[in-house]
Amino acid sequence: MLKNLVRISSATILTAALASAAVAAPVNYAIDESHTFPRFSYDHMGFSTQLSVFKKTTGTVVLDREAKTGEINIEIDTRSVDTGHDDFNGHIQGEDFLNTAEFPTATFKSTSVNFDGDTPASVDGELTIKGVSKPVTLEITHFVAKPHPMLKKEALGANATVTIKRSEFNAGKFAPAVGDDVTITIALEALAD
Repeated sequence: MLKNLVRISSATILTAALASAAVAAPVNYAIDESHTFPRFSYDHMGFSTQLSVFKKTTGTVVLDREAKTGEINIEIDTRSVDTGHDDFNGHIQGEDFLNTAEFPTATFKSTSVNFDGDTPASVDGELTIKGVSKPVTLEITHFVAKPHPMLKKEALGANATVTIKRSEFNAGKFAPAVGDDVTITIALEALAD
């Protein structure tokens, strides 16, 4: 009788373990700051397309590919803007543009991740710049999730883009001579916790 009870209990535990292994769970990732760079570009009076980057970005990604759900939270240190010229970095950080003294961060918080088959295709969310929040959709142009070959842990990478009107975020000085449309792209890598 005791042997049968042990066998039944063991079988129940094994069945429960196998069942829970078959159910996918969300994976939590931390953004890899050394491989994540938001950039922005805009037309400069018809002469050229200017490109700048932010050097400090933190955040998290939660992804459940089985359930086709996810959550993305990104925080950009706007004081880390790099235009390629020190004086212009200060100009962009001024009150007319990023106003980093009052608003040292910009954020993106997702509301939904939209899948095309098994792959995330876009992310809806709220972008906040200079204290102004607007709904935006990041279009994902590249996505991969696989074990990191060097770090031997799960990782993901993505490229995404969105175009905004800077005037809608109280940063419209010199528009339209200097383009009001700003294209934001982000190259993101993240490592599983």
